[in-house]
Amino acid sequence: MRPPTSGASHRNSRSSTMRQSPSLSPFKHFKHDLPAGIVVALVALPLCLGIAFASNAPLISGLVAGIVGGIIVAALSKSPLAVTGPAAGLTVIVVNAIFELGSYEAFLAAVVLSGAMQIAMGFLRAGRIAHYFPISVIKGMLAGIGAVLILKQIPHAFGYDGDFEGDLSFAQADGRNTLTEIPYALGHFHLGATLLSFASLAILIWWPKISKKVSLIPAPLLVVILGIGFNALFEAYWPELSVREHLLVGVPVTESISALYASLPTPDFSGIMEPAVWKVAAVVALVASVETLLCVEAIDRLDPFKRVSPPDRELKAQGAGNMLSGLLGGLPVTAVIVRGSANVQSGGRTQMSAVFHGLLLFASVLLIPDLLNEIPLAALAAVLLHVGYKLMPLSLFRGMYAAGHERLVPFLITFVGILFTDLLTGVGLGLVAGVIYVLRAHVSDAIRIQRKGELDIEITLGETVSFLHKAKVRGILDGIPDGAKVTVRAKDVLYLDREVEELIKDFVAQAPERDIKVEMDAFGVKPESEPEPS
Repeated sequence: MRPPTSGASHRNSRSSTMRQSPSLSPFKHFKHDLPAGIVVALVALPLCLGIAFASNAPLISGLVAGIVGGIIVAALSKSPLAVTGPAAGLTVIVVNAIFELGSYEAFLAAVVLSGAMQIAMGFLRAGRIAHYFPISVIKGMLAGIGAVLILKQIPHAFGYDGDFEGDLSFAQADGRNTLTEIPYALGHFHLGATLLSFASLAILIWWPKISKKVSLIPAPLLVVILGIGFNALFEAYWPELSVREHLLVGVPVTESISALYASLPTPDFSGIMEPAVWKVAAVVALVASVETLLCVEAIDRLDPFKRVSPPDRELKAQGAGNMLSGLLGGLPVTAVIVRGSANVQSGGRTQMSAVFHGLLLFASVLLIPDLLNEIPLAALAAVLLHVGYKLMPLSLFRGMYAAGHERLVPFLITFVGILFTDLLTGVGLGLVAGVIYVLRAHVSDAIRIQRKGELDIEITLGETVSFLHKAKVRGILDGIPDGAKVTVRAKDVLYLDREVEELIKDFVAQAPERDIKVEMDAFGVKPESEPEPS
């Protein structure tokens, strides 16, 4: 089914779309959700490992976070397409927290505590802040992440992996940044990896166009299979082109579930009452919650069925996921835009695609780690390049331009901010720009001035005249020439700030001295005044 395209209101259109959206019954959309889950699992593997490496945490901790986020959070959440796992946006916080608390095990205790805080936030309905994110900022975030994905994956596509997989920040740990890394990578490219990535991109573009029947095999899965096969051919016949170990996925190999469990770090609760632990937990809970709400809102925008995820339920699910991830030795989790976008573009229909991704991660790490370690990172880089391109189509920029500067400017500021800083900073800048435009509109609409002649001036006050309008009122009154006739229309006023009221009263009192005639309507309501003494 397709979402409605009639000219009905946004609310009616969204409600109608939701009525047509797929049922959330488990396994009902198996043929869509399983292939999408496979693709997301393949994309998530190197991201989980890369983020764990960058966080100075055991590699297994990233996989645990991905598995818990995929199975537990997706099962508890009502978000149909969001995918949860370790997030690059938390790496700096994790590194600093491990150093501050003295050990990774002490940090795990803070992760468990942060999960409890998120559950409490869900019950306190803190998720409602998601409704205040402007559409222009959300679209700017999607486009910005798309641009960052493309720029970050170019070095990996050329076989240079100086920066960890999954990094989304402009400044990098290797001393370079998103832009300077590209020419450096081009000077250190690997021919075999480059050939694999170009071939993979061709498959991603053309495979879905061949026919609907063969397209039942997801193009990203085909890319991975052929990547393993071609690299095996390179190794057999052209060894100089073969992609070696440091350019392949690197999953820790374990022999059994018991061995895997024995390798997991355990939280140290001995310092649970220390203020430092609570401070770290609060920071992780706050940042993870904000990033989750942003990403879920963005994924809802990508959902072809335009379903709406309940934010408070999402916070509770994320809290449960963080508590379990911390108990099992995993990194903190959030909803993540890259994996969620891959889920949408791979045809996922319900949260079962995210559950399948978590189950596949677990089964793959346990049963076929050696096969996973044959996957070239260049093939996965091509998949992420394709995802990035889908996130920032030219039509998006044209649409924002057509919407006017009130939407275009916050969109562009968010886009550029994410590109040159990080996700949360870029979104924060976009929100500031959006608030400035709201305040500007609020100030300009509340007071209107009309000149019928050089000395005939009419001033109309809107329903709300607050302290934000004080400077504009003063400027208008100071600019009235001597001998003018001034008419003040105030009958629509419902709220008048006391300081603005005093400005107007002072002007009326001084008007006779300047030969100014003032006619003024009665205020619609009594202006704000000081409380009478008891």
